Amino acid sequence: MELVSRPPTGWRSALAAGAVVIAAIAWLAPAQLVVFGVTLLLVALTGFAAVPLLRRWKARQFIREDGPQSHLKKAGTPTMGGIFFMPWALAVPFAFAGWNLELVAAVALATAYGLVGWIDDFQIIRQQSNNGITPRQKMLLLIASGVAFCLFHGLSGHGTATFGLGELGILFWPLALLALTGTANAVNITDGLDGLAGGTGAIAATALGLIVVATHPALAVLCFALAGACLGFLVHNRHKATVFMGDTGSLAIGGVLAAVAVLSGQLVALALVGGVFVVEALSVIAQVGYFKATKGPDGKGKRLLRMAPLHHHFELGGLHETQVVTRFYLAGASLALLTWWLHTGWPPGA
Repeated sequence: MELVSRPPTGWRSALAAGAVVIAAIAWLAPAQLVVFGVTLLLVALTGFAAVPLLRRWKARQFIREDGPQSHLKKAGTPTMGGIFFMPWALAVPFAFAGWNLELVAAVALATAYGLVGWIDDFQIIRQQSNNGITPRQKMLLLIASGVAFCLFHGLSGHGTATFGLGELGILFWPLALLALTGTANAVNITDGLDGLAGGTGAIAATALGLIVVATHPALAVLCFALAGACLGFLVHNRHKATVFMGDTGSLAIGGVLAAVAVLSGQLVALALVGGVFVVEALSVIAQVGYFKATKGPDGKGKRLLRMAPLHHHFELGGLHETQVVTRFYLAGASLALLTWWLHTGWPPGA
């Protein structure tokens, strides 16, 4: 009797990511399990109503033709899923932390970034193509929101000291703006496989929340709510995804992570817990830069990777989408553990 192998699904990797997050919170901040669990449940349940609505509204994803051929079958999957999971991630924390000024600022920044993403998603859906607003328009909107956030940071009396780097003075501001816009774009780049941005976002948010919980409890609540929202979204976004988060979700996730890091002075921690996002963004920069540097008279250049971002490189190397996602989850969890160890034990005597 011939055995027929079942196509892989994303349940195992999603459950593994959830187990890691729940174990970390239960061990190091058990009181935060409530906000995490409430948000996860609300998002998961909301998705069962929101996904059919997005399908009815014809909010469909358009797949780029120059991407992996295996992704063409995903065309028509509802997108803009950020509109049903990010509102819970940004609203639930107020029920647990109250109207804390830092929380309001972080939520405002994430909302602004999510709105930029929604505009881009809406244009893609309206034009029925993979082209939304131009990259320049998107970057200008993100920078403008970031500058407003930095002004709040300075005017509200927050210092410019950063854990691991010391007092940065005026150098803090360009670094903070780079963190805000860079993180949002990096998460957006990472959102290219079913469940990838959601799972790695949950892991990064959990790690950052555990790092700031003692000094900025309201911001930690936001991080744990985001982690719950991302895992709740995985109920619908793990392979095979029934909905994509779109720029509405990915830019907002990046906004939360970066805002928390800037307000708490944890920019180094952000770079480490978000290492998957950093590497994904750098892979695109390296690919484009190397192609331009090796371009000949015929206009053709060489490539460092089979395809950028990095997750597509591994896909084209023969790994199934779920295998790539699982490996990225493991990388994210390892970086989170490393960051926690550095924060609690480095520098010596701190």
